[in-house]
Amino acid sequence: MNKPVRRVALFSGLLVLSLLVRSTWLQFAQADELANNEHNRRVKINTYAQPRGDIVVGGNPVTGSAPTTGSDLKYKRTYKNGPMYAPVTGYASQIYGANQLEFVYDKFLTGTDDKLFLQRTADMLGGKKPQGGDVVTTIDPKAQKAAYEGLAKYKGAAVAIEPSTGRILALASTPSYDPSVFSGENTKDQKAWEKLEKDKDKPLSNRAIKELYPSGSTFKILTAAAALDHGLYTDINAPTDSPYPWNLPDTVTPMKNENESAPCRNASLKVAMQYSCNNVFAKIAAELGQDKMRETAEKFGFDKDVFMPVSVVKSVYPTKLNRPQTALTGIGQGDLRATPFQIAMMTAAIANDGKLMKPTLVDKLRGPDLSTVEQTKPETMDQAISPETARKVQEMMEFTATEGTGKAALIDGTTVGAKTGTAQHGVNNDKIPYAWFVSYAKQADGSPVAVAVFIDPEGSGVDREDVSGGGLAGPIAKKIMEAVIKK
Repeated sequence: MNKPVRRVALFSGLLVLSLLVRSTWLQFAQADELANNEHNRRVKINTYAQPRGDIVVGGNPVTGSAPTTGSDLKYKRTYKNGPMYAPVTGYASQIYGANQLEFVYDKFLTGTDDKLFLQRTADMLGGKKPQGGDVVTTIDPKAQKAAYEGLAKYKGAAVAIEPSTGRILALASTPSYDPSVFSGENTKDQKAWEKLEKDKDKPLSNRAIKELYPSGSTFKILTAAAALDHGLYTDINAPTDSPYPWNLPDTVTPMKNENESAPCRNASLKVAMQYSCNNVFAKIAAELGQDKMRETAEKFGFDKDVFMPVSVVKSVYPTKLNRPQTALTGIGQGDLRATPFQIAMMTAAIANDGKLMKPTLVDKLRGPDLSTVEQTKPETMDQAISPETARKVQEMMEFTATEGTGKAALIDGTTVGAKTGTAQHGVNNDKIPYAWFVSYAKQADGSPVAVAVFIDPEGSGVDREDVSGGGLAGPIAKKIMEAVIKK
């Protein structure tokens, strides 16, 4: 072979080798990246080539799949009572992707999850198309309806949890949206999405788990728990050394109470909870200091990543506080911020004798043949406070429900613990305060439900002087608890 031919042969061999290397690299090293690339139309075609598995509430699917016309994506997602369940299901859109349970369990719902390997193999051998599994939620449909309808005219959120297991019974956010209106990929779907995105009331935002707010006086429950668990006080009926007026530490700023005539001077913890005495709880936080307050808050879930299995925005007990700032956290103000979900977790732990259970929105994953693929089991997240401390806080909350500001949640024949809250916000507190209400119901065998209701009255027609946790949020909390109790 002469020299030119050898060079051509060598060059051709190198070309073939480079092609082999490149094809091997594409098939193995880059396979997943290319398969999941957002511009790979084939992935989307496969995803929507068959009906999606369902999300189930109370034994019935709240989702479905409908055939499309004029598209290579054969099916699109549909929703039943879409606005009511959107904070639970999230959306699955051919244009905008997915969120919430639709995102977390996307592979399971489409049938590509490894948990369905045997089922998928059997379908392939039998010549069947892949089938998705179902996600069975913990949501109580009656409690969800009570929460959604109660919040209907407000911007707000409501969360109900079963304290002994962490099962989420209601997860509502208003205003809401219907995921069906943008589940396809035509112009109508795009316009529906754009309208929702431009809405100043943010219907696409899940206020229950994705927005942070000052928690107001509901946080006094945690402040009382911290005082008792750290030994600052032991007797909830004994007078506290709480002058009135009382100035924030290192300042001449008086800590005023909403009700100036309330018996808050040296009030016991029980009476201070009854009348929501700012001087008592702010002074407790100042005396405990930020480290002990933060330690207790973190045991209740603050500053922690929470997945249920949808991610919850981290609630924040702030760092690097000075003494007056620490005092403000004792009444749920200052830089302290929480989701309504976190406040519901806190309330549930109090009702469960101080044990915080890991919250869960999913009861089980079910295969296409209705067999259980994965079952969720109750799991302890933390012992937030001692059982003795929790029972003392329960006594205070139950007294507040019968003799104080929590009367709106009382249910005949059921022991109820409650606490109201209003939270200032805006520049120099110029906005209408937020309204909060937390409560739990207790029966002979324990507490079946704990609730947190949050309302932003802005734009609802409610006057500033008429805003109160008991007046706005209390009746909603009562209806949610009744829905759970009266099954």
